[in-house]
Amino acid sequence: MTRRCVRILDTPIGPLTLAGDGEALEGVHLPVGGRPAPPPGPWLCDPGAFAEAAAQLEAYFDGRRTTFDLPVRLRGTPFQEQVWHVLRSIPFGTTTTYGAVARRLGRPGAARAVGRANHANPVAIVVPCHRVIGADGSLTGYGGGLDTKAWLLAHERAVRDRHEQRRPGGPTTQAAARAGR
Repeated sequence: MTRRCVRILDTPIGPLTLAGDGEALEGVHLPVGGRPAPPPGPWLCDPGAFAEAAAQLEAYFDGRRTTFDLPVRLRGTPFQEQVWHVLRSIPFGTTTTYGAVARRLGRPGAARAVGRANHANPVAIVVPCHRVIGADGSLTGYGGGLDTKAWLLAHERAVRDRHEQRRPGGPTTQAAARAGR
């Protein structure tokens, strides 16, 4: 039997449950009713497990990280894995639609199937399924609840906007140049 390690990480959206085999992250489970979600199957609680994943997630929530570089093991159908691959390419602080993901996969009629694959994503936040919204711009289903999805999207937009203002040629730099500073 494969050893399953779990670590609970306190975050602004509640306690995340990090789960995996000790080598790769296999799950980032969102809180359920404000409590840590139990991972499937037998597990061993290890507060020292997933130190790098915890550090990267903490940096994400602090606004110091916009991408993840972690060993992740995703297990799903071939279609789910294709969807999750596309999700990882959605830029930080932006959104796309289920239909757009389906079109990127060459399956323009598969928006609902993309939604189901999105819902089955076992590694929330690291595989950013929260960045997928409805065709009309509305927030649609999210395993952590729509409030959590809205918080994550607002957080990413705020971090992105702060980074753009600091970048040479960003809005703040351009305004200062126009003002003769």
